Amino acid sequence: MVRLGAVIGEAVVQHYGRDELLRRLAHPFWFQSFGAVMGMDWHSSGITTSVIGALKRGLAPLSGELGIHVCGGRGRHSRRTPDELAEVGARTGLDGAALARASRLVAKVDSAAVQDGFDLYLHGFVVSDDGNWCVIQQGMNGDRRQARRYHWLSEGLESFVDAPHAAIDSRPQGDIVNLTDGRAAPSRAAQLDLLRDTGPDGLSREWARLEGKPAKPPPAQMALDLGEPPARTSPAPGRPAPPHLVMPAHHDVRAENVSATRLHAAFAAAAERGPEDFAELLLTPGVGARTVRALALVAEVVHGAPCRFADPARFSMAHGGKDRHPYPVPLKVYDQTIRVLKTAVANARLGRDDELAALKRLDDQARGIDRVIGGPSVDEVIAEERLLSPSYGGRSVFGWEKPGS
Repeated sequence: MVRLGAVIGEAVVQHYGRDELLRRLAHPFWFQSFGAVMGMDWHSSGITTSVIGALKRGLAPLSGELGIHVCGGRGRHSRRTPDELAEVGARTGLDGAALARASRLVAKVDSAAVQDGFDLYLHGFVVSDDGNWCVIQQGMNGDRRQARRYHWLSEGLESFVDAPHAAIDSRPQGDIVNLTDGRAAPSRAAQLDLLRDTGPDGLSREWARLEGKPAKPPPAQMALDLGEPPARTSPAPGRPAPPHLVMPAHHDVRAENVSATRLHAAFAAAAERGPEDFAELLLTPGVGARTVRALALVAEVVHGAPCRFADPARFSMAHGGKDRHPYPVPLKVYDQTIRVLKTAVANARLGRDDELAALKRLDDQARGIDRVIGGPSVDEVIAEERLLSPSYGGRSVFGWEKPGS
């Protein structure tokens, strides 16, 4: 995952620039699809940890060349984010103190201004040499055994407290206090007025009066309870609502989770363009049409439009999942995908972009035929992959796949 995630990140930067990689990481549907195409459990909260960890390890040796720096992570790594940002600032000339302040503000907003029952345990801060950044945070609700992911993007960010999120990934549920909601502006203003008029002690007295008992809660708890949130958090006036991704709880990939027409289009594009664009690759022992099919889905992660990531489960059909859903990870195919991408990116850096262009043609072809193509059902595709898994070097957390398993 480290190798594949890094080379996909390189390809995006090579084609579209650093800012586009930040935009994609801030988009929950692309982020989930990115994790799925790398073989992580397609529905799992673990995708967040795995993607941030893989990018941090994979892009670190390339940070000077790409100008992309991944800081933070899970647990103790998240607490080191300000120090890591200060180090990035010292190396690049960026204002490390300002970046560290942004990191702390983002963490404070999603832990105090948004009180939704999810305790933050992961904070990933990705910054470019241009000073632009995105943040991916995740919180866990232990009682529900559910996670919620918060995406931030510095581009277009006007306020840390007024509808600042690029997206939120979770199912709306329960009563929450969300002071970042566009409707909470009067509450935020009232709290500041009350603080100015009465001071901290006055806040405690006012709270005690309302509750009928002595108490010293944090000021944020005096906010209006906005109740059950809508499907999308209400934005500030004039700003579009952020995308809102809700993942199902089941582990298996089901037909309703995958756009079959888009899956068939990717397979058809691989069958039609593969022999023409990857003739030399297909002559390599152990490489065949199956690798090109995986490349077609990877190509969409690199080049696809945001509207095409509404079914992240489809991208697990490239390399399966480590939990054996939809099928075990085909390591032979996985390794060949990495080899092709690394060669393509390396050649593009030298001015030879034929292979990267071939990947883009795969995506172009798929987009051109996804309304008119047909093929086997999703269940049939999964059944065939499981049957052939031993020959592809199939492996999961349960071990290597054996014939007839």
